[in-house]
Amino acid sequence: MPVYIASLNSGSNGNCYYVGNEREAVLVDAGISCRETEKRMLRLGLSMQKVKAIFISHEHSDHIKGLAVLSKKYRLPVYVTDGTVHHCGDVPKELCISLRSYESVKIGSLEVMPFPKHHDAVEPHSFMISNGDTRIGVFTDIGAPCEHLIRHFAQCHAVFLEANYDEEMMEQGRYPYFLKRRIRGGKGHLSNKQALNMFIEHKPGYMSHVLLAHLSKDNNCPDLALKMFTEHAGDTYVCVASRYEESPVFVIDPLPSAPRESTVLNQITGQFQFAIV
Repeated sequence: MPVYIASLNSGSNGNCYYVGNEREAVLVDAGISCRETEKRMLRLGLSMQKVKAIFISHEHSDHIKGLAVLSKKYRLPVYVTDGTVHHCGDVPKELCISLRSYESVKIGSLEVMPFPKHHDAVEPHSFMISNGDTRIGVFTDIGAPCEHLIRHFAQCHAVFLEANYDEEMMEQGRYPYFLKRRIRGGKGHLSNKQALNMFIEHKPGYMSHVLLAHLSKDNNCPDLALKMFTEHAGDTYVCVASRYEESPVFVIDPLPSAPRESTVLNQITGQFQFAIV
């Protein structure tokens, strides 16, 4: 069964990622408004009725600012760690379900595996979402690649992978020293170079899609990040998840008989198209 993935928004202004199959789906983070989430899903031909749960990576506002309204309106269970839930605003406590490292959660045919990451938050987690043998990683807000991240990255057919900043652009940029130190200090964000090194060293041969995520508005350039990765991508399709709009819906199907193209759900017609990569 294929898996459908899309970035609804990716960046310091809000993060929300969709992963689902034909029957059910989950959102990872809810950092844009409920109304904007609905509008973007509608444009993509995705149904909120298929969304069965929201998984929260950490408590920073660009990951939770739409959570309370979205969870209340659709009565969606919110999987969040006990330490993080206290920072999630007025989300009804009866909707919150305790999330623990390496305790997988079944959502229909989907299985969500949370694991810890390096970030300056209370109990930050990344997620690997499996649908049968198909595995999708949501790996953003990472201060440094750790053994948890590398192990899961090496199992994925597709990933949302943080490439937050270009080292030279940030060094020469306008950010104050303390903020630069926070970003690159091991509990902030991954640079283009760090993300690329992990991609080169640990990408499995069957990884079909990489969506570069959480790019800095001031310290990165989408064209620069994309160029760095495509030079080493081989058969892997690479694109940038925008901080201004939703991505296409990508269809991840690891079956050996599947075509070696990027399958994209047409946003206008709802029909699948193939784009040579």
